Formats: sequence, structure tokens, C-alpha cells
Amino acid sequence: MTRPEPGRLIVIPTPIGNLEDMTYRAVRVLQELDALACEDTRHTRRIFERYGIERPKILYSCHGHNEKGAVRRTLSLLNDGYDVGLCSDAGMPGLADPGQLVIQEALEAGYEVDVLPGPSAVPTALLAAGVKAAQFAFLGFLPQRRARRRRALELYLESDTALVIFESPRRVGKLMAEAAEIFGERRGAVCLELTKKFQRVERGILAELAEEFAEADPRGEAVIVIGGANTAPAPERDLGRLA
Repeated sequence: MTRPEPGRLIVIPTPIGNLEDMTYRAVRVLQELDALACEDTRHTRRIFERYGIERPKILYSCHGHNEKGAVRRTLSLLNDGYDVGLCSDAGMPGLADPGQLVIQEALEAGYEVDVLPGPSAVPTALLAAGVKAAQFAFLGFLPQRRARRRRALELYLESDTALVIFESPRRVGKLMAEAAEIFGERRGAVCLELTKKFQRVERGILAELAEEFAEADPRGEAVIVIGGANTAPAPERDLGRLA
């Protein structure tokens, strides 16, 4: 019996809020796949319904609590010749979302991995923030322990690198206060509900943002942008010493 050609793993980004942000290519690939691993099958069904996509023959979940099992199932399907799609609930799988382990294991096993371009909260927030961003770092979700969180931020104390951070909306005020304490008068932004009907982007000096969100209870997903050292005001020159 002829052994089937190995399948491909296809990484499929999905909208971060507005369902109209699906790409033509992503819709076509979803229509053609026989196997799909997704973070939450209930959430992915909304995309199927919106775009008239038939449910794949093989549909299974891949999330933080079952990712090792999802890896085994995915590798088995690839070995049997299936092209397997991988998507998360929003944005690009593997970026602060389930899927990274699946991608790594598929590559290490020698399978082809095809990544489709598409929606991502990282560049969307970075551009919406309006800070200088010739270079940036995506830090995902910072550690919850204060000391570890501060160490992660202090690595960029002297850098012009802009930072993009995911955060729970109820901890936005606390994070902005810590950022202001560490980075001084740098500029930044708090981006809420990006691409959705009630999208909100607040821009300003870090201390101003900390004050604005100190008692606030914002809703929805939050993406924080902290400008690099080149967004802080230049230090005043002591003209007396130059005379």
C-alpha cells in the first residue's frame, strides 16, 4: 500500500474583534480543510456561520489545558496525509495564545508549516498608539509577581524599543503606574476592544494614563503600548554651566 504524502500544518489567523477582518485566503483555506485544531470550537463556529463554511470533517480543540494531546493528534493527522489548520480565538495562533507547541513540534518532526498573514493585535495597537516604533518588542502577558514584572520592564530602561504588552483590563491602572515609575515621562497608549464597535485608544504620558485608569474598570481585551526612551522629553540643558 502506498504511503500518503505527509500533510501540512497551516496556521490561520482570525479576527481580533471584527469578523469582517477575515482574509479571502483564510476563508478559502478553511473551506478546503478536512482537519482543524482551534482554541474553542464554539468560537470558531461563529466564523463558519458568518462565511458559510462547512464544518471540517475533523474538528478538535487545542488550548492551554490540552495542548500536548493536541500535538499528538495533529502529528498523527499530518502523518496520515491530512492538511491540518490551526487557529486561536483571535489573532495569530502561538503569540500569547495556544498553538506555539504544535508549531514547534510539527517543525521538529519535519512537517511543512505554512503561516497565513492576517489580523494581529500587536501591530494594530502599535500603530494606533502613535509612538516611535522603528523597533519594538512584544512581551505578551507579563509575570504576575511584581518583582519579576519589574525586572522584565527594566530590561528596556535605556532602550528606544517600544513595548507591546497584553494585560487584563482590571490590572491596566496598576501596570501603567509601575511603568510610569520605571520609565518616567515616556509616552504610551492603552488600547481597548481593538477593531470592535466600542474600540477605545487612550494616548499620553505614562503617569497621565496611570491616573486615568487608577479607578477605572475598563471592559474587554487590553493592549498596552509603552514608547521607547526616544519618546520622553529631552533633558533641559543647564545654560548656566555652559556660560
